[in-house]
Amino acid sequence: MLAAGMVFVFSCKQKPAKEAELKPPFSVELADSEKASGLMTPEIMWKFSRLGSFALSPDGSEVVYSITRIDLATEARITNLYKIPTTGGEPVQLTYEGGSSPQWFNNGKKIAWVSEGNLMTMNPDGSGKQKVEGLSDFEIYRISPAGNKIFFTRRVKLDQTANEKHNLPKAKVRIIDDLMYRHWNYWHDYSYSHLFIASFDGVKVSDEKDIMEGQKFESPLSPNFDENEITWSPDGRYIAYTTKRLRGKEDAVSTNSDIYLYDVTTGKEVNISKGNMGYDRYPVFSPDGSMIAWQSMERDGYEADLDRLFVYNIKDSTRTWVTKGWDFDVEDITWADNNTIYFTCSYLGTKQVFRTDLMSRKVIKVTEGMHDLGPLRLQSGTMIAQIMSMSMAPEIASIDLKTGAVNKITKINDYIYDHIRMGKVEEKYTKTKDNKDLQMWVIYPPDFDPSKKYPLLLFCKGGPQGPMSQWWSYRWNFQMMAAKGYIIVAPNRRGSSGFGQAWKEQISGDYGGKNMQDYLDATDAMAKEPYVDANRMGAVGASYGGYSVFYLAGIHQKRFKAFVAHCGMFNIESWYGSTEELWFPNMDIGGPYWENHPGYKFSPHLMVKKWDTPILIITGQNDFRIPYTQSLEAFTAAQLLGVPSRLLFFENEDHFVSKPQNAVIWQREFFAWLDEWLK
Repeated sequence: MLAAGMVFVFSCKQKPAKEAELKPPFSVELADSEKASGLMTPEIMWKFSRLGSFALSPDGSEVVYSITRIDLATEARITNLYKIPTTGGEPVQLTYEGGSSPQWFNNGKKIAWVSEGNLMTMNPDGSGKQKVEGLSDFEIYRISPAGNKIFFTRRVKLDQTANEKHNLPKAKVRIIDDLMYRHWNYWHDYSYSHLFIASFDGVKVSDEKDIMEGQKFESPLSPNFDENEITWSPDGRYIAYTTKRLRGKEDAVSTNSDIYLYDVTTGKEVNISKGNMGYDRYPVFSPDGSMIAWQSMERDGYEADLDRLFVYNIKDSTRTWVTKGWDFDVEDITWADNNTIYFTCSYLGTKQVFRTDLMSRKVIKVTEGMHDLGPLRLQSGTMIAQIMSMSMAPEIASIDLKTGAVNKITKINDYIYDHIRMGKVEEKYTKTKDNKDLQMWVIYPPDFDPSKKYPLLLFCKGGPQGPMSQWWSYRWNFQMMAAKGYIIVAPNRRGSSGFGQAWKEQISGDYGGKNMQDYLDATDAMAKEPYVDANRMGAVGASYGGYSVFYLAGIHQKRFKAFVAHCGMFNIESWYGSTEELWFPNMDIGGPYWENHPGYKFSPHLMVKKWDTPILIITGQNDFRIPYTQSLEAFTAAQLLGVPSRLLFFENEDHFVSKPQNAVIWQREFFAWLDEWLK
């Protein structure tokens, strides 16, 4: 018998339509009723065209980029390539039957891309399309600057399955002897992502070589397998790649990845980050190939340590911490010349472009504005970047390196913005209980009237570290929440990056402490505003944000009238025993529960008897980061305590809800729950 108020969501995988059948814009046009309302809806969200990867031509004059469009009714999608001048103008569609992962090669005379698992080439105008022979079963690729070599990654099976061991092919069983047997959203498949190099003549790949042969390690790092963790030197002699040469238990408790410099001509390699015990990732060669810049964290096991800019000199094997004294995380590194480096930082609630140089090592802010910028691409003095905000899905912008001016050059979703109204996004500050300045973003309904009173939603960010900046989400979309008549407050509470390392680091070991008080302080400040109805306030969040909602439910003292918790930690002890990246709780909680660390006192299940407020709990069966049983425990407690509650269980989702129809149900149930208790 199903408990009252319980909602199970089951769906079967649907075979997508063939890409060739989905000529854009197949279902991206807004209906007349959608245009008439002028408000964001879950259905409109799936009519957004989604920017993918992009590549800047060697002369800096053009950018080729991919756009994905999705059909909600069939869940079919198509990704195609487009090209536009970096000065702006009308885009040119280059592919019609699928295309992604573009790259310029042969000094800008050719473009490579991937279609239906094949590596393809074409002329910059889209003519002369040709399949590259000799390459199959690959994941990421990059052609060398000289155009005569290529690297790619491929999964290589090195472990024996239980079926193979016992010669029983129909059995469904795993024999597990070590940790990291599953990660984020997938079970270990007995194979490893390996890095291969091969010859390339523009039409054929030959003489491939696995430079990680026999190694039970991966490059790029799991679970993201980011292509930017591997790169060519300008002359094609070297490959710099990221890997973590740890397995099982050692892998589960450590973030000690390294960057290896592999000599293509000799087969020898050097660990350029040897001795540094934290994350080392994202190598980038200087224009003359003599140096490598990368992101480096100092401490092992701390994934939120300060991300520093390091440079390695190949000739004398020295390395330099270039941004020493800079208190913000460095990302998206790119060289302008052999002395000047540009990068992005999360900075005071936005993400901006900065630069430094190897001589002075001063950090200079280049851009301003209410946006997030990055990743960056820089060629021949021209810089482009992805740009997004809480009011705009990702687009491509050019950046004037002299003035810092940012100019949006694509109009990927203007066909939607022309018909819907966006709410105002405002930066506010308030004082915390301990007299600190707390920055928060406030998003107002599109037709905001200050003489009226509106319900308020407190957004609790995940992480727990990381920025609460000007990002765009296709699910936790603030403009959609505002369009439903809610005011949203999103504070950069303790643990947020962009306000110095001490502010970010304070949250470790203090989950139920100052950051929770920050949330209450932000809520209390907004409740005093004449346009906020203090009797209709709710709190929502995912991951650590879901944990925050569970925790606030036990301490909020009647402030909130509704909660929504997505994939949150409820019982920290049982979560520790079922998660996979153990370096995270070892740092943030203090270690395993049997050592009685003080961080466990902040487990929400210890205060569940104080729960008295309606709560919607959401989870995905394939979430191995915060296993779905955490949400089941919370729902069971709420039901037994008589707290109005509902469980939204997705059997084919993980830590995120990414399938179109699942996502629409997520949004409909999200707003139905809030409307029921706050309106």
